[in-house]
Amino acid sequence: MLKRALNHMAAPNLDWAAFLELAASLDCVGVEFRNDLEGDLFNGAAPEDVGAAATSAGLRILALAEVKAFNDWSDDKRGEAAALAKIAKTCGAEMVSLIARNDGKGIGDGERQADLRVALRELGPLLEEHGLIGLIEPLGFEICALRDKGEVVDAIEDLGVKDRFRIVHDTFHHTLAGGGPIYPDYTGIVHVSGVVDPAPSVSEMRDPDRVLVDDEDRLGNVSQVSELMAAGYNGPVSFEPFAVAVHDLKDPYAAYARSFQFIEAGVGRAGAG
Repeated sequence: MLKRALNHMAAPNLDWAAFLELAASLDCVGVEFRNDLEGDLFNGAAPEDVGAAATSAGLRILALAEVKAFNDWSDDKRGEAAALAKIAKTCGAEMVSLIARNDGKGIGDGERQADLRVALRELGPLLEEHGLIGLIEPLGFEICALRDKGEVVDAIEDLGVKDRFRIVHDTFHHTLAGGGPIYPDYTGIVHVSGVVDPAPSVSEMRDPDRVLVDDEDRLGNVSQVSELMAAGYNGPVSFEPFAVAVHDLKDPYAAYARSFQFIEAGVGRAGAG
């Protein structure tokens, strides 16, 4: 059975309380909240109150997202990361999401690896101070300065900071980046979403194409999750679809229940085989 989870992008039209209710009704282990939706992070609610409500609902706050372009380090980026870390500690979140630079800059070989190491060195003490894990998300887009999860693992190993950093295995971005090795021991969360539109090539896929996972999925979500679990990953699997059609669902519970069940059935068959 999957350790189900929801990213707030799964239902951005719900306020934080209704989102927690949806996650609990789906038997999720936890949720991810975001600071890039309409309004502020918790729409004015005190972080400690949100944390208490999550605990009362039997849910973990897995992560707060996000520090954008974390690998373009600056004093402003330090302030941004510190502010999010403070809120994360207050609400009891376990991780803060660190999103890779995605503007076509800093992508040169050598440059991107050096920039990543600068950011990890600077973030490590801040994360330790707040008792948090930094959840690094490479993006598969060709303009991203951090596409290869292997480069993240190499940096974590070189700096000896495995106790402070994990990576996101996002099935969408893993496909766009050309696949490659998986790193179950370094993975802090798995993000799932499907692409069913036959029109775009893999290199043309974008966030608005990301829907729920069913038997028309082009990303191989079931295969990716099965491979990770067979290799020892036992963490949360969190839905993160960006398509407006998903956000506007009248009955998100039924739709997510079906899609979780579809993935679980596929993973079960793979495990039995």
